[in-house]
Amino acid sequence: MRILTGLILIGFFAALGVVSAQTGPQNPRILLKTSKGDITIELDAAKAPITVKNFLAYVDAQFYDGTIFHRVIKGFMIQGGGLTPDFKEKATKAPIKNEAANGLKNLRGTIAMARTNIVDSATSQFFINHVNNDSLNYRNNTPDGFGYCIFGKVVQGLDVVDAIAGVRTGTSQGYDDAPRETVTILSIRRVESK
Repeated sequence: MRILTGLILIGFFAALGVVSAQTGPQNPRILLKTSKGDITIELDAAKAPITVKNFLAYVDAQFYDGTIFHRVIKGFMIQGGGLTPDFKEKATKAPIKNEAANGLKNLRGTIAMARTNIVDSATSQFFINHVNNDSLNYRNNTPDGFGYCIFGKVVQGLDVVDAIAGVRTGTSQGYDDAPRETVTILSIRRVESK
């Protein structure tokens, strides 16, 4: 009888574990619609909570609608999320803490926050890695070694990333590596996680 009761209790707690695992929070997904096609990105709220919260606040405010990919370097990355088609910077919220030490790597198809030489300076701008960029990974707590915070990955539309990376570039409005044809972010919206 004791053995049977023990097995029932083990089964009960195992079932509870399964239920809690199934009902846990899922990583949010966003649909990034561009003039070159659609990109679906899964965000990593567990590894980069501050960054994901900040990014989704911009998404929910429809801040990114009508901005452009203003810096494109094939074999490196595509950057956008802060400039209008006439290369004017949009007003942003305060910078956030850099979470680059979260263990995520700048691999092909991952999305990271753009920043200045100041470690904690990221606001709205982001980039998608076109290739593996080990030099952008967190190495140490120095300004040179801190790296760039990965907060998600492309799960659909990597061919669109490639298409954007392949556009001709030059200098425009004082910006190097600017696409010769405007690549517009039409909208970024949350989509149902899978």
